[in-house]
Amino acid sequence: MSGVAGDRIRLAGVRGRGFHGVFEHERREGQEFVVDVELGLDTRGAATSDDLSATVHYGELAERLHASLTTDPVDLIETLAQRIADVCLGREQVASVQVTVHKPHAPIAATFSDVALTINRSRS
Repeated sequence: MSGVAGDRIRLAGVRGRGFHGVFEHERREGQEFVVDVELGLDTRGAATSDDLSATVHYGELAERLHASLTTDPVDLIETLAQRIADVCLGREQVASVQVTVHKPHAPIAATFSDVALTINRSRS
């Protein structure tokens, strides 16, 4: 990849029913998880060539993110966020990624609208 990865592709609001969590009822009943990703990459090659293979196919990425949310339960959203970052960084064009995992139905007694974790990862 040449140049600076200052360009961004953002995919927000990918939803899926997952069975992640430390409590038995979370693993048994599941709940909705939502993920947002922002990819850092250099899109000049794709812009010049007008070739989809020179960039990230966000439709395919959305499917992979959904699969990450809905399979292989883990205890922590930190683990889930890292899994998603690894999926994004699996594309050679992606130099960095910001991942936010939302758990809007977390088992918290207080009234709240969302619990979210944001991580930043890069190749270097």
